[in-house]
Amino acid sequence: MKLTRIVPIVAASLLLTTGCVTHKKYNLLQADYNASQVALAESRTNAKNLESLLAQARQDNKELKDNYAALQKTLDQSILTNQSGNVNISKLVDEINASNNYIKRLVEAKSKSDSLLMVLSTNLTRSLNTDELKDVDVKVLKGVVYISLADNMLFRSGSYEISPAAMDILSKIAKIIKDYRNYSVLVEGNTDNVPISRTNIRNNWDLSALRASSVVQVLQDKFGVDPSRLTAGGRGEYNPIATNDTPEGRQLNRRTQIIITPSLDQFMDLIDKAPDTDSPVTK
Repeated sequence: MKLTRIVPIVAASLLLTTGCVTHKKYNLLQADYNASQVALAESRTNAKNLESLLAQARQDNKELKDNYAALQKTLDQSILTNQSGNVNISKLVDEINASNNYIKRLVEAKSKSDSLLMVLSTNLTRSLNTDELKDVDVKVLKGVVYISLADNMLFRSGSYEISPAAMDILSKIAKIIKDYRNYSVLVEGNTDNVPISRTNIRNNWDLSALRASSVVQVLQDKFGVDPSRLTAGGRGEYNPIATNDTPEGRQLNRRTQIIITPSLDQFMDLIDKAPDTDSPVTK
């Protein structure tokens, strides 16, 4: 017998047996009845929720089974393809190992070059005294040594003739260059944006190129640097490192850079020896 029928019967029985039920007892019975109704409604809701969860779980289980079947089919096809194509796994492993060894050699060559450049930079800095270091800035950036020489130390204003005071510094730079015979040297002239007025110099392009050429010829003629390693170039006012709106900025932009770079031959040799993945790999 359901709970909804039990409570009224109990209440009726009490009325028949006692004849009269107090108001307080009636209220208690009514409260119990209401609570029972609420509990019954919650039970029905929970039952519906459980049924929904069960249906979702069954659907998920079906999808998992379908996915498993699809994966199994793909695996079976891969095995068949591998067997029919007779893929040589050993050859693929050898090719991967050869490529890894090639990359390792490139990294080792690059690391060796970077280390030599750091030694070159350190040796040059140590060879310069305190006063000379005020006019010379030595940096290693991205595998290249940059030696920046102040314009007022190398040349008189508007001139491309090297001053006698610069000879000691250039001699020390030349010695370092000669010690590292496999490195190329680019001498690069730079100016500010103030127009130049000289009868034999048309503009800042001319001035920067002439200054670079003067440094190259001193390195060659005075200090015996192999000219085949030297390149002179002018960039005029178009490679500033500071603003041209202030005297300090223009002074920084008037500079000559000696750029020392490692020879690319060792890297080109490695590139020529790159593993050929189309040919059989030999151990």
